[in-house]
Amino acid sequence: MSGDLVVLAIEDEPQLVRFLRASLAGHSIRLIDASTGATGLIEAASRVPDLILLDLGLPDMDGVEVCRRLREWSRVPILVLSARGQERDKIEALDAGADDYLTKPFGIGELLARIRVALRHANPGTGGSNPVIETGALRIDLADRRVRRAGVEVHLTPLEFKLLAELVRNADRVVTQRQLLKAVWGPGSVDHTHYLRVYMANLRHKLEDEPARPRHFATEAGVGYRFRTDVERAPEASSGDR
Repeated sequence: MSGDLVVLAIEDEPQLVRFLRASLAGHSIRLIDASTGATGLIEAASRVPDLILLDLGLPDMDGVEVCRRLREWSRVPILVLSARGQERDKIEALDAGADDYLTKPFGIGELLARIRVALRHANPGTGGSNPVIETGALRIDLADRRVRRAGVEVHLTPLEFKLLAELVRNADRVVTQRQLLKAVWGPGSVDHTHYLRVYMANLRHKLEDEPARPRHFATEAGVGYRFRTDVERAPEASSGDR
């Protein structure tokens, strides 16, 4: 591996963190660490690592939940390191968005090989996902799960936020109805297009200045939807206009 990589280890075993830091340092890999899931999510958003090593048995939340939360806004490669070796545990982690799974104990040679594979398969720009989007009057923080419109926090239901996050992660690109239904409601809901109509109407009502004439949430007739970021904030009305 060439260049200096930044790897975030979300791991609560100090001995393993010390082993990883010492072992990876000789391979141009700088390790940063977090001992809880909550801290790991903050570090992932603020430090933007090239890859994440994730333990499943964290003290504050299950690693699978951390993986799901990360995948709401980031495509950084995630390599699970866990003592859980059952097939169902591996399937659950991979279904939650992990790229690979390595069972403890493991050798540093195999870990390095898995890291190389994960980085090779990563999409260009994977490590640079931005969890905060500001466009028009909207400020959307995917990592912190907060949405503000004109400075005022807007409450979204979990499904509304999940739909918004999927659109924002694909900002300025058309996302098909099938893609959205599968990502938000699951593979068994790809034919339920009425879900999208209802929830898109909710998002427009809560986040658009004029829901009937949406600027951010564009409909691509017969195909899907597009979240537009090329929207300037409307000028505030002067006192004489009110």
